[in-house]
Amino acid sequence: MKTSHGGKRIGAGRKPKATELEIIENLDSIINETDVLVKLKELIDKGDLRAIQLYLNYRRGKPKDSIDINSTENLSVDFKTLMSRLKKE
Repeated sequence: MKTSHGGKRIGAGRKPKATELEIIENLDSIINETDVLVKLKELIDKGDLRAIQLYLNYRRGKPKDSIDINSTENLSVDFKTLMSRLKKE
């Protein structure tokens, strides 16, 4: 018998908002946010790049991903040709 992983599955997908809020409340009851921020600052002061990245991602937002459309590395599609064809339609 062939099993497929496509389509609807029990437990798949995003959890309900109520479940998410419950998890947040549970974490807040055992973790002091101030302690976490103090520890994050300590790691940043030590030069921990992951801590710095985490801070900047939340504070400034993640940078936008960019794609070099002139690159042919591992691509079999010429984006310039594709775009010119789409503009004609």
